[in-house]
Amino acid sequence: MKKSIKLLFLFFAFAIVTLRSNGHVEKPKVGIQKDTLKKNKPGIVLQEIQGDSIFQETGKLKFYKKNAHASYYADKFHGKRTASGVVFDKNKYTAAHKKLPFGTRVKVTNEANGKSIIVEITDRGPFVKSREIDLSKKAFMDIVNNKGAGSMLVTLEVLVK
Repeated sequence: MKKSIKLLFLFFAFAIVTLRSNGHVEKPKVGIQKDTLKKNKPGIVLQEIQGDSIFQETGKLKFYKKNAHASYYADKFHGKRTASGVVFDKNKYTAAHKKLPFGTRVKVTNEANGKSIIVEITDRGPFVKSREIDLSKKAFMDIVNNKGAGSMLVTLEVLVK
């Protein structure tokens, strides 16, 4: 009797594990690591962490604009659709730009402290004449000196494949 109960339990455990691994697909977690580019090196490596695997994208940086004003999205936009159709997440490395195509990767460097991040353009804006780029809150906070600031001067470089 005990043997049949154990076998039955093992069968159900195996069935549950099999169904979960085959029938349920989880959305992979995606994050971007900061690059370690020195100014005189010709290329960069962008690493995306997706689940357990790491994908590398190499390319050259093309200067776009210096002394550009950058700000960040308000929290009220979290979870809303962007102009490209993706849902905005304030905890990802994304940005809005008036002219750059969706999907463009841009290296944003804070001119005050030299910190930089790479973001993907997923939206249009900012709709203020004096500002060049709107960053997600996570991207902005990673490179700003004063966490209470609302804008900063940055240098923009486009990742060219």
